Amino acid sequence: MAAPSEKLARSLEALKALQDTGVIAIRSADLTRTHRERLLKHGFLQEVMKGWYIPARPDDVAGESTAWYASYWGFCASYLTSRFKDDWCLSPEQSLQIHAGNMQVPKQLLVRSSKAGKDITNLPHGTSLYSVKTTMPKAKDIEIKEGLRIFPLPASLIACSPTYYRQCPTELRTALALVKSSADILGPLLEGEHSKVAGRLAGAFRNIGRDRIADEILATMKAADFDVREIDPFEEKLPPIGDMRETSPLAMRIKLMWQKMREDIIGKLPVPTPVNDIEAYLAQVDDIYVTDAYHSLSIEGYRVSPALIERVRSGDWNPDTIEADKKHKDALAARGYWLAFQAVRKSVKKCLEGQNAGRVTDQDHAIWYRELFAPSVTAGLLKLSDLAGYRNAPVYIRRSMHVPPASEAVRDAMPVLFELLESEKDASVRIVLGHFIFVYIHPYIDGNGRTGRFLMNVMMAAGGYPWTVIPVESRADYMSALEAASVDQNITPFTDFIANVMSEKLAS
Repeated sequence: MAAPSEKLARSLEALKALQDTGVIAIRSADLTRTHRERLLKHGFLQEVMKGWYIPARPDDVAGESTAWYASYWGFCASYLTSRFKDDWCLSPEQSLQIHAGNMQVPKQLLVRSSKAGKDITNLPHGTSLYSVKTTMPKAKDIEIKEGLRIFPLPASLIACSPTYYRQCPTELRTALALVKSSADILGPLLEGEHSKVAGRLAGAFRNIGRDRIADEILATMKAADFDVREIDPFEEKLPPIGDMRETSPLAMRIKLMWQKMREDIIGKLPVPTPVNDIEAYLAQVDDIYVTDAYHSLSIEGYRVSPALIERVRSGDWNPDTIEADKKHKDALAARGYWLAFQAVRKSVKKCLEGQNAGRVTDQDHAIWYRELFAPSVTAGLLKLSDLAGYRNAPVYIRRSMHVPPASEAVRDAMPVLFELLESEKDASVRIVLGHFIFVYIHPYIDGNGRTGRFLMNVMMAAGGYPWTVIPVESRADYMSALEAASVDQNITPFTDFIANVMSEKLAS
């Protein structure tokens, strides 16, 4: 008789065979009942609904949402195809989100199908599918991205609700910027006799500074004898942000987010005090190291103590000769934090000496990252290639509905972040958005939170503020504020959070 461990190993082999073929949504028929029940019992499968499952981690606590959010889009694509075959597509509004590079998990996914009723399918963690029987694009016109059937970009813009311009202006502006010329949109407008929509789109293009497309839409529609009245569907007009024809949706979204959010940040942080004594400032940075390391590492889930941090700082730690240190991931993290902190200190000094903070972080952030994980390479837990740059694989944030961008988009986004930091005149905007946009992009496989807080403190120094520690006791509020900025595009909670932490620091 096979041992329990051997039985579990066989079930895991069956699960791996499915995953190797790209399967994310697992149906009852995909596994034998024995394998399925065993994997469920040991936490390697999670039930989504009757007869449907996703892979999970056995160490996840009850109610953990990460496995669901990580599997969400793949599951929905498989489930909808199983239910409707090729007769389904996402709504125009959700299609625009995807065209704009925004893959965050929606509370409710709107789906169209000629086979649908008007029903809601409840999914884990308060999410759902709402399928309706309504107009769909012609089959030949449907685009497929990540297994998802979506409206083409022009059709999405034509079919989306006017209220969507006010609800999700960043996504709409990003989508509009992706239109290469009026020819892309005029054909469907004329064919569908969309005179009212033409006026709305003309106003929308003019809002983002693309007057030529707006004028060509109006002139062409009027030449075809349509009565077109231009209307700006947005609630506000943003200041100019440069060329609105980006090749990267994510790069454009970041520019638009920055421009919109900065107005909600200016004036919210305490008034800074100019730094007159650089050496005194750096001495204060040195003094706060133990406190900063304890809280920043604890936020990430490492179990560290001030005693361990002091041991690492004093050099009484050697993974080359002491086997216990080689295996101690918390000590490795603490040692990496010490090395990275020294590199960040050098960056702070450059800023205090008058160098541009955006340019400094652009040049130095990769050094911080390498130092952060150098001890893990030395100990053989990571390969040297893992320090070679930005991630080459997907990454997910625990319990977050925000899905960081695909790895190929990171390379477009990071230069934009540093360009914005370099050109931004307001210190409070650099502090808040520097941290937020960095973790929004999530450029590395690991260490994004620690690196984001390092970046924030370099911006603090450049702006005349003292090094500021985000306390682990405030972790829930900190993560909730970042989630509101990522998912709801509301930067106010995060701005208020940083302002409160800074005020407490300045008062102490």
